[in-house]
Amino acid sequence: MRLRRLTALAALSLAALTACGSGSGSGVGTLKIMAPASPGGGWDQTSRTAAEALKSAEPSRKVEVYNVPGAGGTIGLAQLAGQKGNGDLLMTMGLVMVGAVEQNKSKVTLAETTPIAKLTEEYEIVVVPAESPYKTLADLVTAWKADPTKIAIAGGSAGGTDHIVAGLMAKAAGIDPKQVNYIAHSGGGEALNALLGNKVAMGVSGIGEFAEHVKSGKLRALGVTSPARVDSVDSPTLKEGGLDVELANWRGFVAPPGLDDAARKNLTDLVTKMHDSQAWKDAVAKNGWIDSFQTGQQFADYLAAEQTKVKTIIAEMGLVS
Repeated sequence: MRLRRLTALAALSLAALTACGSGSGSGVGTLKIMAPASPGGGWDQTSRTAAEALKSAEPSRKVEVYNVPGAGGTIGLAQLAGQKGNGDLLMTMGLVMVGAVEQNKSKVTLAETTPIAKLTEEYEIVVVPAESPYKTLADLVTAWKADPTKIAIAGGSAGGTDHIVAGLMAKAAGIDPKQVNYIAHSGGGEALNALLGNKVAMGVSGIGEFAEHVKSGKLRALGVTSPARVDSVDSPTLKEGGLDVELANWRGFVAPPGLDDAARKNLTDLVTKMHDSQAWKDAVAKNGWIDSFQTGQQFADYLAAEQTKVKTIIAEMGLVS
């Protein structure tokens, strides 16, 4: 009888261990966060910041971040969709991916994910290399209008937030957005290298990605896309520089499709705990991000509305080939 009882207990223990490592969202397995871009960009920065905040909020939790670059995040999106039912996986995404799905005519869309949370908003910044002859936004616009194709612009993926900002700036300056010489990069690190190497005339990215390089003097800020100046970087707004452009990027988390209610709740609760941690609050302040936390149906509705809005914008801008 005792042997039979021990055998039963062993079987139960084995079953529990198997469940913990099954990726079913048990809450005790290793959580993986996919940054669907190269290291150095906004999604990578957000993913690694979130991982550290999660470890701080829940020290026993193992969190791993990995990169899947390419096509504005749609390569990573396709991989996420193939992980149906995996409750131990999150993918960082945002406005950039919404545009990239349209730009790349991706067969996999965000409808094939489980929305978990909107995390932050961040305004964009327009910069030039320190050696650039363009001291102000007006200087840049004058040269841009004279020969639109001559002004090469570095930014993130085609159809993403940076590309949209470049198109809106051109339109505000009286330049045909279709003439914008936009050079897409798979991550902020690559765009930064192009700027520091003086391979492009101008760069557009989230403030957090370029702020330190502006402070160090390696880049010169010509404008930010916020309605008023921001504390994290010394720069006028685009409106102050004569271009009526205002836009906020946003980032969040989605999970694979096919999650049961328990797995969805587990991930939502975990991300909420991360959001409420002091480590995350400190990182948001340090990076100049705007806390715009949403979960559940509220985020799902927001995501659906953003897809409709962005599809219209990039069509009007001629950003869809």
